[in-house]
Amino acid sequence: MPLEHYSYAQVKRITKSFSEVVGKGGFGIVYRGTLCDGRKVAVKVLNDTTGNGEDFVNEVASMSKTSHVNIVTLLGFCAEGTKRAILYEFLENGSLDKFISSKRSSNMDWMELYGIALGVARGLEYLHHGCRTRIVHFDIKPQNVLLDGNLCPKVSDFGLAKLCERKESILSLLDTRGTIGYIAPEVFSRVYGRVSHKSDVYSYGMLVLEMIGARTKTSTEDTASSTSSMYFPEWIYKDLEKGHSGTPTGNVISNEEEEIARKMALVGLWCVQYSPSDRPPMNRVVEMMEGSLEALEVPPRPVLQIATAPLPESSSVSEDISVYTEVC
Repeated sequence: MPLEHYSYAQVKRITKSFSEVVGKGGFGIVYRGTLCDGRKVAVKVLNDTTGNGEDFVNEVASMSKTSHVNIVTLLGFCAEGTKRAILYEFLENGSLDKFISSKRSSNMDWMELYGIALGVARGLEYLHHGCRTRIVHFDIKPQNVLLDGNLCPKVSDFGLAKLCERKESILSLLDTRGTIGYIAPEVFSRVYGRVSHKSDVYSYGMLVLEMIGARTKTSTEDTASSTSSMYFPEWIYKDLEKGHSGTPTGNVISNEEEEIARKMALVGLWCVQYSPSDRPPMNRVVEMMEGSLEALEVPPRPVLQIATAPLPESSSVSEDISVYTEVC
């Protein structure tokens, strides 16, 4: 299906003059919209973008060539003057972030969580290894994973790090609480290595650890604590050492669910190793998620000390993005 080019007037009509906001992020604001054929769409109106209109159109055309069950489908775009917008399929179940929040109880369905985690891994594997152009996301977090009616996860916002000003995209990596969150340490300091597709692996690991409920070990009344994101991998690791799965205290789960939770914890901990070279690539992550628990070794204890360093120069990070979105 060819990518539809919409005028700004059409985008306004589709969104009813941008009346319903369904999401906000460092790259822009997402509005709910309806096409003339009745299909629901998500319309992301972008903040400052790099390059000219032709560069934008070419980059969006490249993004539109992605096709995977675990990647959000791009439906169209707007490039008029300084106005830039991208239209995606609209997914009624919203973001994984909302799903996680609603599932923080002993009623968690671990098979559902596992299916979502595996689907996200497959989506990232496709972006890293299955496309003619390797796409590094740079902003993997629960807010950028959307769920369809069957809870099939779809990775969204891929490719935007290259389209938008890097200053803006670095800010978008910080979660709404201003904590370290899902950002790989090499994004902050080159002492940990070069920014690459392994940065997405780190973010995926943090996402998986979030899914298994690690943060419920902090006070539920203070989830905004600046330490919650930084230290919860250590809590998971300690639980694994004790023979537990890292599941929230007080949850009663079956042996099968215990194995699933333990597998997710092990994979997540491998992904959040501080040295990029110690993290598995996404194709290996998929194998680990699909394979047996017995085949997984316990990873080294995560190093939780982060070097205090300024964000990298925008030019150097932009170079990294260019390298990892070239034809492979």
